[in-house]
Amino acid sequence: MFASRTNWNLSVNRYSLALEQARRSGRTLLDLTASNPTTIGLCYEGERILRALQHPRALEYEPASKGILAAREAVAGYYAAQGTEISPEQIILTVSTSEAYSYCFRLLCDPGDEVLVPSPSYPLFEFLADLQDVKLVPYELVYDHGWQIEFESLRRAISGRSRAIMVVHPNNPTGHFTRAWELERLNTFCREYELALVADEVFLDYGLTGGGLTEERPLSFAANNGALTFTLSGLSKICALPQIKVAWIAASGPAELVRAALERLDVIADTYLSPNAPVQWAITELLGTREGIQRQLRERTRHNLTELDAQLAKAKMTTRLTLDAGWYAVLRTPSTRSDEDTAIALLEQDSVLIHPGHFFDFPGTGYLVASLIAPEEDFREGIGRVLRSLDAVL
Repeated sequence: MFASRTNWNLSVNRYSLALEQARRSGRTLLDLTASNPTTIGLCYEGERILRALQHPRALEYEPASKGILAAREAVAGYYAAQGTEISPEQIILTVSTSEAYSYCFRLLCDPGDEVLVPSPSYPLFEFLADLQDVKLVPYELVYDHGWQIEFESLRRAISGRSRAIMVVHPNNPTGHFTRAWELERLNTFCREYELALVADEVFLDYGLTGGGLTEERPLSFAANNGALTFTLSGLSKICALPQIKVAWIAASGPAELVRAALERLDVIADTYLSPNAPVQWAITELLGTREGIQRQLRERTRHNLTELDAQLAKAKMTTRLTLDAGWYAVLRTPSTRSDEDTAIALLEQDSVLIHPGHFFDFPGTGYLVASLIAPEEDFREGIGRVLRSLDAVL
Protein backbone atom coordinates (compact mmCIF):
# COMPACT_ATOMS: atom_id res chain seq x y z
CA MET A 1 0.00 0.00 0.00
CA PHE A 2 2.92 2.39 0.72
CA ALA A 3 5.68 3.73 -1.51
CA SER A 4 9.04 2.02 -1.10
CA ARG A 5 10.70 5.41 -0.67
CA THR A 6 9.07 5.65 2.78
CA ASN A 7 10.19 2.21 3.91
CA TRP A 8 12.51 3.62 6.57
CA ASN A 9 13.65 1.78 9.66
CA LEU A 10 11.55 3.61 12.25
CA SER A 11 12.43 1.41 15.21
CA VAL A 12 13.55 3.34 18.28
CA ASN A 13 17.29 3.14 18.92
CA ARG A 14 18.89 2.57 22.32
CA TYR A 15 19.74 6.22 22.81
CA SER A 16 16.18 7.38 22.10
CA LEU A 17 14.84 4.72 24.46
CA ALA A 18 17.20 5.87 27.20
CA LEU A 19 16.11 9.49 26.67
CA GLU A 20 12.43 8.54 26.80
CA GLN A 21 12.96 6.65 30.06
CA ALA A 22 14.94 9.53 31.58
CA ARG A 23 12.19 12.01 30.76
CA ARG A 24 9.49 9.72 32.13
CA SER A 25 11.43 9.41 35.38
CA GLY A 26 10.97 13.13 36.03
CA ARG A 27 14.70 13.78 36.43
CA THR A 28 15.99 17.23 35.51
CA LEU A 29 18.19 16.88 32.43
CA LEU A 30 20.90 19.29 31.35
CA ASP A 31 20.39 19.60 27.60
CA LEU A 32 23.63 20.07 25.66
CA THR A 33 21.84 19.35 22.38
CA ALA A 34 19.77 22.58 22.42
CA SER A 35 19.08 23.76 18.87
CA ASN A 36 15.76 25.58 19.23
CA PRO A 37 16.64 29.27 19.78
CA THR A 38 13.12 30.11 20.97
CA THR A 39 13.54 28.00 24.15
CA ILE A 40 16.96 29.08 25.45
CA GLY A 41 16.16 32.41 27.08
CA LEU A 42 16.86 34.89 24.28
CA CYS A 43 15.17 38.29 24.29
CA TYR A 44 13.16 38.82 21.09
CA GLU A 45 11.61 42.04 19.81
CA GLY A 46 8.22 40.42 20.35
CA GLU A 47 5.98 43.39 19.63
CA ARG A 48 7.90 44.27 16.47
CA ILE A 49 7.70 40.69 15.19
CA LEU A 50 3.99 40.33 15.87
CA ARG A 51 3.25 43.74 14.40
CA ALA A 52 5.10 42.78 11.22
CA LEU A 53 2.77 39.81 10.78
CA GLN A 54 -0.20 42.20 10.78
CA HIS A 55 0.75 43.97 7.53
CA PRO A 56 -2.45 45.31 5.89
CA ARG A 57 -1.61 43.66 2.57
CA ALA A 58 -1.47 40.25 4.24
CA LEU A 59 -5.20 39.96 3.50
CA GLU A 60 -4.54 40.11 -0.24
CA TYR A 61 -3.81 37.06 -2.36
CA GLU A 62 -1.00 37.65 -4.81
CA PRO A 63 0.00 34.34 -6.43
CA ALA A 64 3.61 35.26 -7.27
CA SER A 65 5.48 32.06 -8.08
CA LYS A 66 8.92 33.25 -6.90
CA GLY A 67 7.42 35.16 -3.99
CA ILE A 68 6.16 38.72 -3.53
CA LEU A 69 8.64 41.18 -5.04
CA ALA A 70 8.95 43.27 -1.85
CA ALA A 71 9.97 40.12 0.07
CA ARG A 72 12.54 39.14 -2.54
CA GLU A 73 13.92 42.68 -2.51
CA ALA A 74 14.35 42.38 1.26
CA VAL A 75 16.33 39.15 0.80
CA ALA A 76 18.46 40.82 -1.88
CA GLY A 77 19.08 43.61 0.65
CA TYR A 78 20.30 41.03 3.18
CA TYR A 79 22.93 39.87 0.68
CA ALA A 80 23.81 43.46 -0.28
CA ALA A 81 24.60 44.15 3.38
CA GLN A 82 27.20 41.36 3.13
CA GLY A 83 28.71 42.84 -0.03
CA THR A 84 26.98 40.43 -2.43
CA GLU A 85 24.89 42.01 -5.18
CA ILE A 86 22.09 39.76 -6.39
CA SER A 87 18.89 40.61 -8.23
CA PRO A 88 15.52 39.84 -6.64
CA GLU A 89 14.77 37.96 -9.89
CA GLN A 90 17.42 35.41 -8.88
CA ILE A 91 15.59 34.63 -5.62
CA ILE A 92 12.82 32.07 -5.08
CA LEU A 93 11.03 32.01 -1.73
CA THR A 94 10.15 28.73 0.00
CA VAL A 95 8.68 27.87 3.39
CA SER A 96 11.87 26.19 4.61
CA THR A 97 15.33 25.16 3.51
CA SER A 98 13.97 21.60 3.41
CA GLU A 99 11.51 22.69 0.73
CA ALA A 100 14.32 24.58 -1.02
CA TYR A 101 16.32 21.35 -1.14
CA SER A 102 13.32 19.54 -2.61
CA TYR A 103 13.02 22.19 -5.34
CA CYS A 104 16.71 21.77 -6.20
CA PHE A 105 16.49 17.98 -6.25
CA ARG A 106 13.42 18.11 -8.48
CA LEU A 107 15.13 20.60 -10.78
CA LEU A 108 18.40 18.70 -11.14
CA CYS A 109 17.66 15.01 -10.65
CA ASP A 110 15.69 12.22 -12.26
CA PRO A 111 14.80 9.24 -10.02
CA GLY A 112 17.99 7.41 -9.05
CA ASP A 113 20.31 10.30 -9.83
CA GLU A 114 22.98 11.18 -7.27
CA VAL A 115 23.90 14.19 -5.15
CA LEU A 116 27.27 14.32 -3.41
CA VAL A 117 27.05 15.27 0.27
CA PRO A 118 29.72 16.05 2.90
CA SER A 119 30.39 13.65 5.74
CA PRO A 120 30.20 14.33 8.64
CA SER A 121 27.10 16.48 8.36
CA TYR A 122 23.49 16.90 9.48
CA PRO A 123 21.37 13.71 9.12
CA LEU A 124 18.23 15.35 7.70
CA PHE A 125 19.49 15.10 4.13
CA GLU A 126 18.87 11.36 3.86
CA PHE A 127 15.12 11.76 4.38
CA LEU A 128 14.90 14.71 1.98
CA ALA A 129 16.67 12.71 -0.71
CA ASP A 130 14.54 9.61 -0.18
CA LEU A 131 11.36 11.64 -0.61
CA GLN A 132 12.66 12.92 -3.95
CA ASP A 133 13.96 9.51 -5.16
CA VAL A 134 17.52 10.85 -5.10
CA LYS A 135 20.57 8.90 -3.94
CA LEU A 136 23.06 10.61 -1.64
CA VAL A 137 26.73 9.73 -2.10
CA PRO A 138 29.08 10.94 0.67
CA TYR A 139 32.40 12.67 0.24
CA GLU A 140 34.76 13.24 3.14
CA LEU A 141 35.59 16.22 5.28
CA VAL A 142 38.93 15.48 6.93
CA TYR A 143 40.44 17.03 10.03
CA ASP A 144 44.05 18.21 10.11
CA HIS A 145 44.38 21.22 12.42
CA GLY A 146 41.02 22.22 11.01
CA TRP A 147 38.45 20.77 8.62
CA GLN A 148 38.76 20.69 4.86
CA ILE A 149 37.21 18.96 1.85
CA GLU A 150 39.00 15.77 0.82
CA PHE A 151 38.93 16.28 -2.93
CA GLU A 152 40.15 12.82 -3.90
CA SER A 153 37.21 11.42 -1.97
CA LEU A 154 34.95 13.82 -3.86
CA ARG A 155 36.39 12.76 -7.22
CA ARG A 156 35.91 9.07 -6.37
CA ALA A 157 32.29 9.73 -5.44
CA ILE A 158 31.41 11.19 -8.85
CA SER A 159 29.66 8.89 -11.29
CA GLY A 160 27.68 9.17 -14.51
CA ARG A 161 24.55 9.77 -12.42
CA SER A 162 26.00 12.60 -10.32
CA ARG A 163 24.06 15.83 -10.71
CA ALA A 164 25.17 18.15 -7.89
CA ILE A 165 27.64 18.72 -5.09
CA MET A 166 26.11 19.80 -1.81
CA VAL A 167 28.13 22.11 0.44
CA VAL A 168 27.12 23.16 3.94
CA HIS A 169 28.79 26.55 4.52
CA PRO A 170 29.53 26.49 7.40
CA ASN A 171 29.09 22.82 8.07
CA ASN A 172 26.83 21.55 10.82
CA PRO A 173 28.26 20.34 13.21
CA THR A 174 31.96 20.62 12.29
CA GLY A 175 31.81 24.40 11.83
CA HIS A 176 33.89 24.19 8.62
CA PHE A 177 33.76 27.18 6.27
CA THR A 178 34.48 26.53 2.59
CA ARG A 179 37.75 28.30 1.82
CA ALA A 180 38.35 30.32 -1.37
CA TRP A 181 40.72 27.67 -2.71
CA GLU A 182 38.15 24.98 -2.02
CA LEU A 183 35.49 26.93 -3.91
CA GLU A 184 37.83 27.25 -6.89
CA ARG A 185 38.30 23.48 -6.95
CA LEU A 186 34.58 22.88 -6.52
CA ASN A 187 33.90 25.13 -9.51
CA THR A 188 36.49 23.20 -11.53
CA PHE A 189 34.81 19.89 -10.63
CA CYS A 190 31.41 21.28 -11.56
CA ARG A 191 32.59 22.48 -14.95
CA GLU A 192 34.48 19.25 -15.65
CA TYR A 193 31.60 16.93 -14.74
CA GLU A 194 28.64 19.25 -15.54
CA LEU A 195 27.46 19.44 -11.94
CA ALA A 196 25.63 22.14 -9.99
CA LEU A 197 26.50 23.41 -6.51
CA VAL A 198 23.87 23.45 -3.76
CA ALA A 199 25.11 25.52 -0.81
CA ASP A 200 23.37 25.54 2.57
CA GLU A 201 24.26 28.79 4.36
CA VAL A 202 21.85 28.88 7.28
CA PHE A 203 24.71 29.38 9.79
CA LEU A 204 26.65 31.89 7.66
CA ASP A 205 26.08 34.77 10.09
CA TYR A 206 27.68 32.92 13.03
CA GLY A 207 31.39 32.95 12.26
CA LEU A 208 34.16 32.04 14.68
CA THR A 209 37.87 31.49 14.41
CA GLY A 210 40.10 29.70 16.86
CA GLY A 211 38.55 30.12 20.27
CA GLY A 212 36.73 33.40 19.83
CA LEU A 213 34.31 35.17 17.59
CA THR A 214 35.47 37.40 14.77
CA GLU A 215 33.80 40.12 12.79
CA GLU A 216 35.28 38.73 9.59
CA ARG A 217 32.88 36.64 7.52
CA PRO A 218 33.42 34.55 4.40
CA LEU A 219 31.74 35.47 1.14
CA SER A 220 28.36 33.92 0.42
CA PHE A 221 28.03 31.31 -2.32
CA ALA A 222 25.36 33.63 -3.74
CA ALA A 223 28.31 35.58 -5.21
CA ASN A 224 29.68 32.51 -7.01
CA ASN A 225 29.62 32.70 -10.80
CA GLY A 226 32.08 29.89 -11.51
CA ALA A 227 29.37 27.22 -11.67
CA LEU A 228 25.59 26.96 -11.54
CA THR A 229 24.96 27.56 -7.82
CA PHE A 230 21.88 27.42 -5.62
CA THR A 231 22.37 29.12 -2.24
CA LEU A 232 19.89 28.20 0.48
CA SER A 233 19.10 30.14 3.65
CA GLY A 234 16.21 31.49 5.69
CA LEU A 235 14.94 33.18 8.83
CA SER A 236 15.20 30.04 10.98
CA LYS A 237 18.85 30.78 11.82
CA ILE A 238 19.37 34.31 10.45
CA CYS A 239 16.71 35.72 12.79
CA ALA A 240 16.44 32.70 15.12
CA LEU A 241 12.79 32.32 14.08
CA PRO A 242 12.28 28.65 13.10
CA GLN A 243 8.55 28.94 13.76
CA ILE A 244 8.11 31.66 11.11
CA LYS A 245 8.49 29.52 8.05
CA VAL A 246 10.29 31.35 5.27
CA ALA A 247 13.46 30.51 3.38
CA TRP A 248 14.83 30.95 -0.13
CA ILE A 249 16.98 29.82 -3.01
CA ALA A 250 19.39 32.31 -4.62
CA ALA A 251 20.53 31.20 -8.08
CA SER A 252 23.87 32.36 -9.49
CA GLY A 253 26.46 31.25 -12.02
CA PRO A 254 26.84 31.42 -15.81
CA ALA A 255 24.03 33.56 -17.21
CA GLU A 256 22.52 31.01 -19.60
CA LEU A 257 22.45 28.27 -16.99
CA VAL A 258 20.90 30.61 -14.41
CA ARG A 259 18.24 31.72 -16.88
CA ALA A 260 17.30 28.12 -17.74
CA ALA A 261 17.30 27.10 -14.07
CA LEU A 262 15.08 30.02 -13.03
CA GLU A 263 12.56 29.25 -15.78
CA ARG A 264 12.19 25.73 -14.43
CA LEU A 265 12.22 26.77 -10.78
CA ASP A 266 9.47 29.26 -11.58
CA VAL A 267 7.23 26.38 -12.71
CA ILE A 268 8.10 24.27 -9.66
CA ALA A 269 7.40 27.16 -7.29
CA ASP A 270 4.20 28.11 -9.13
CA THR A 271 2.94 24.56 -8.67
CA TYR A 272 3.09 24.88 -4.88
CA LEU A 273 2.90 28.64 -4.09
CA SER A 274 4.10 27.71 -0.61
CA PRO A 275 5.01 30.86 1.39
CA ASN A 276 1.97 32.57 2.91
CA ALA A 277 1.25 36.27 2.46
CA PRO A 278 1.56 37.43 6.11
CA VAL A 279 5.08 36.03 6.36
CA GLN A 280 6.16 37.40 2.99
CA TRP A 281 4.99 40.92 3.81
CA ALA A 282 6.76 40.65 7.19
CA ILE A 283 10.17 39.65 5.83
CA THR A 284 11.58 43.18 5.58
CA GLU A 285 10.76 43.94 9.21
CA LEU A 286 11.78 40.50 10.47
CA LEU A 287 15.19 40.75 8.83
CA GLY A 288 15.55 44.06 10.65
CA THR A 289 15.54 42.20 13.97
CA ARG A 290 18.50 39.99 13.11
CA GLU A 291 21.30 42.12 14.55
CA GLY A 292 19.94 42.09 18.09
CA ILE A 293 19.20 38.37 18.18
CA GLN A 294 22.48 37.44 16.50
CA ARG A 295 24.36 39.56 19.04
CA GLN A 296 22.79 37.55 21.86
CA LEU A 297 23.63 34.26 20.18
CA ARG A 298 27.22 35.33 19.59
CA GLU A 299 27.57 36.36 23.22
CA ARG A 300 26.12 33.03 24.34
CA THR A 301 28.42 31.12 22.01
CA ARG A 302 31.45 33.15 23.13
CA HIS A 303 30.70 32.56 26.80
CA ASN A 304 30.10 28.83 26.43
CA LEU A 305 33.13 28.28 24.21
CA THR A 306 35.32 30.09 26.74
CA GLU A 307 33.83 27.98 29.53
CA LEU A 308 34.40 24.80 27.54
CA ASP A 309 38.05 25.62 26.90
CA ALA A 310 38.62 26.49 30.57
CA GLN A 311 37.23 23.13 31.65
CA LEU A 312 39.04 21.22 28.90
CA ALA A 313 42.33 22.67 30.16
CA LYS A 314 41.85 20.57 33.31
CA ALA A 315 40.61 17.43 31.53
CA LYS A 316 42.83 14.38 31.13
CA MET A 317 42.23 13.28 27.56
CA THR A 318 39.23 15.08 26.06
CA THR A 319 39.87 17.88 23.58
CA ARG A 320 37.76 19.89 21.15
CA LEU A 321 38.25 20.21 17.43
CA THR A 322 38.83 23.58 15.77
CA LEU A 323 35.67 25.24 14.47
CA ASP A 324 35.10 28.23 12.21
CA ALA A 325 31.41 28.89 12.79
CA GLY A 326 28.05 27.67 13.98
CA TRP A 327 26.45 26.67 17.26
CA TYR A 328 28.20 23.38 18.02
CA ALA A 329 31.50 22.12 19.43
CA VAL A 330 32.90 18.69 18.58
CA LEU A 331 34.63 16.91 21.46
CA ARG A 332 37.30 14.28 20.78
CA THR A 333 37.09 11.68 23.51
CA PRO A 334 38.96 8.44 24.30
CA SER A 335 37.58 5.57 22.18
CA THR A 336 36.94 3.21 25.06
CA ARG A 337 33.38 2.45 23.92
CA SER A 338 30.94 3.48 21.23
CA ASP A 339 29.74 7.08 21.11
CA GLU A 340 26.19 5.84 21.68
CA ASP A 341 27.27 3.95 24.81
CA THR A 342 29.06 7.06 26.07
CA ALA A 343 26.04 9.31 25.44
CA ILE A 344 23.68 6.82 27.12
CA ALA A 345 25.95 6.57 30.16
CA LEU A 346 26.08 10.37 30.45
CA LEU A 347 22.30 10.48 30.23
CA GLU A 348 21.62 7.70 32.74
CA GLN A 349 24.39 8.42 35.24
CA ASP A 350 24.89 12.18 34.95
CA SER A 351 21.52 13.43 33.61
CA VAL A 352 23.25 15.15 30.67
CA LEU A 353 21.90 15.05 27.13
CA ILE A 354 24.63 15.27 24.45
CA HIS A 355 24.83 14.11 20.83
CA PRO A 356 26.86 10.98 20.02
CA GLY A 357 29.10 11.49 17.00
CA HIS A 358 27.45 8.77 14.90
CA PHE A 359 24.32 10.97 14.73
CA PHE A 360 26.32 13.14 12.30
CA ASP A 361 28.19 10.26 10.61
CA PHE A 362 31.57 10.95 12.18
CA PRO A 363 34.11 8.30 11.19
CA GLY A 364 34.84 5.79 13.92
CA THR A 365 34.24 6.41 17.60
CA GLY A 366 35.34 9.03 20.09
CA TYR A 367 33.17 12.02 19.13
CA LEU A 368 30.54 13.93 21.08
CA VAL A 369 28.76 17.08 19.87
CA ALA A 370 27.67 19.80 22.32
CA SER A 371 25.46 22.80 21.62
CA LEU A 372 27.08 26.18 22.32
CA ILE A 373 23.74 27.98 22.60
CA ALA A 374 22.52 26.10 25.68
CA PRO A 375 21.77 28.39 28.67
CA GLU A 376 25.08 29.33 30.26
CA GLU A 377 24.50 27.74 33.69
CA ASP A 378 23.23 24.55 32.11
CA PHE A 379 26.24 24.47 29.81
CA ARG A 380 28.75 25.06 32.62
CA GLU A 381 27.31 22.34 34.83
CA GLY A 382 26.59 19.94 31.97
CA ILE A 383 30.08 20.12 30.45
CA GLY A 384 31.56 19.74 33.91
CA ARG A 385 29.64 16.50 34.42
CA VAL A 386 30.60 15.25 30.95
CA LEU A 387 34.33 15.84 31.47
CA ARG A 388 34.36 14.41 35.00
CA SER A 389 32.59 11.29 33.77
CA LEU A 390 34.96 10.85 30.83
CA ASP A 391 37.99 11.31 33.09
CA ALA A 392 36.61 8.71 35.50
CA VAL A 393 36.66 5.94 32.87
CA LEU A 394 40.33 6.45 31.99
